[in-house]
Amino acid sequence: MTTVLDPRDLRFFLYELLEVEQLTTRPRFAEQGREVYDAVLETAQAVAEAHYLPNRKRNDQEEPTVVDGRVVTQPDLKPAFHATAEAGIIASTHDAERGGLQLPHVVASAAIAWLEAANIGSASYPMLTAGAANLIAAFGSEEQKARWLPPMLEGRFGGTMALTEPDAGSGLADLRTIAIPQPDGTYRIEGAKIWISAGEHELTENIVHLVLARIVGAPAGTKGISLFIVPKRLVGADGRSGEPNHIALGGLIHKMGWRGTTSTLLNFGERGPCVGELVGEPHRGLAYMFHMMNEARIGVGRAGAAMSTAAYRSAVEYARQRRQGRLPAEKDPTKPPVPIIAHADVRRMLLIGKCAAEGSMALVLACARLVDDETTAPDEAARREATVLLEFLTPIAKSWPAIYGQEGISNALQTMGGYGYAREYDVEQLYRDNRLNQIHEGTNGIQALDLLGRKVMQDQGAALTAFASRVAQAVAEARTVGLDGHADALASALGRMVEVTRGLARGLMQDPTRGLANASVYLDLASRVVYAWLWLRQATVAARALAAGATGDEARFYQAKVAAARFYFGFELPKNAPDADLLERNDAAALEFDAEWF
Repeated sequence: MTTVLDPRDLRFFLYELLEVEQLTTRPRFAEQGREVYDAVLETAQAVAEAHYLPNRKRNDQEEPTVVDGRVVTQPDLKPAFHATAEAGIIASTHDAERGGLQLPHVVASAAIAWLEAANIGSASYPMLTAGAANLIAAFGSEEQKARWLPPMLEGRFGGTMALTEPDAGSGLADLRTIAIPQPDGTYRIEGAKIWISAGEHELTENIVHLVLARIVGAPAGTKGISLFIVPKRLVGADGRSGEPNHIALGGLIHKMGWRGTTSTLLNFGERGPCVGELVGEPHRGLAYMFHMMNEARIGVGRAGAAMSTAAYRSAVEYARQRRQGRLPAEKDPTKPPVPIIAHADVRRMLLIGKCAAEGSMALVLACARLVDDETTAPDEAARREATVLLEFLTPIAKSWPAIYGQEGISNALQTMGGYGYAREYDVEQLYRDNRLNQIHEGTNGIQALDLLGRKVMQDQGAALTAFASRVAQAVAEARTVGLDGHADALASALGRMVEVTRGLARGLMQDPTRGLANASVYLDLASRVVYAWLWLRQATVAARALAAGATGDEARFYQAKVAAARFYFGFELPKNAPDADLLERNDAAALEFDAEWF
């Protein structure tokens, strides 16, 4: 049993749940087909198993260090990075004429999940490079695309995004890095950035930092922020990296997880002029950066889904092999112990892991499918609907695989008993690695504020209306295969969520501070409904396959989907009832607890 991902499950998500083959009717993907997508997934699996999985432990134990002013990383990182580039994974969604594979985002995302499940501390470097390249492709000038994209897609240059500052944190309106216009049209960048993942290393000959800064004289707040390309080394007309661009490493930060990824404090222009190129128009940098941030948020969710899947599969493998205890009805102490997977409570813990892992993977791949729809769907209405749905799902996709996924990993630890907590086993590391996903690209609380304060309220609730339409479709389809009980439960849960949202909307109009006080509870409630929608869809597809006569391993695969949905609807979705009660009261206990009382 592979302890990373299940290829059969990925095929189920792509071809049965999300019907990815339909994308090949669109001009962008017309020359592709399932054989192409299967080959991409097989290549990603091979890269993950050859270059990522073997050094998961070593990459965690041998953290980056600074030696004589240089960052030294674990030696297996560099070949892993370049194997990823050579496989075309960094360039997977880019135009073919620019050297990309022109894949659908949903297929590329499934391929990347292999790397992240195997070793997130290594996978972060190529994935950040891909994100930076995607941003330049979306908003850079033709000259910038021609100059920067080829070396990034080839893996010669790395990439980062540099947003956060020591004093500002998540409050980007308060950032103080400045950009001073120069006679040649470039800008001199001065300031400090912190928590910059992959901000310094020698895996590549250069690193392209995408930096948020304020042009001297720009308006205060977020409206005055611009975006700049700031390379670690200056690049000549011949495309070669030359002299340092005066970006000084202020230090490395050592986190509890992702230990193979450098987390850096960078000082721009501290020891000399640091040159940056403006991307797009002045003062629109935050809007541009949100392109990469939203992509990164779904990427964080995918990492959480991948890691929780790896933990779940490790726990299942262990539970099948480990023998301990006897069933309560067995009174004969001479009978041999049973595999612990025979115990009901172990199965309960494993089912939590299965529901979290497979629900999360379905969510992040559904989001990637929506990215494809908003850019390639044949009509404007379909593209608009995809955008609205994606905006609604992104805060959930970023946060809930980290939250619910962490619950799944925690149960994987517990399933393995004392061994689960030991560093010699993978799950302990996966627990630490995934815990970081609750803060990457915006905390859970920030995602909750975004969901309730913006996404479900804007455009007279268009996002929630679009989601309700998808739920109604799923409910109707579920009834055709006999899943009426689950269909009723989802319809009821959505109805309660809509009523709660209306009440909170009225409260927001009266007092925004009080109205948003329980946004995190709302995020939990909405996320459970979204996962219920996805589990109902999975169960519907599986029930159809069983009715069509699936046998053997295929029948068992589909039976497991239907049974897991039963568990989710019986054990997880009912947790929404007390949350809905609290939100309807809009209990302000936390808000009204005086700060002096702590």
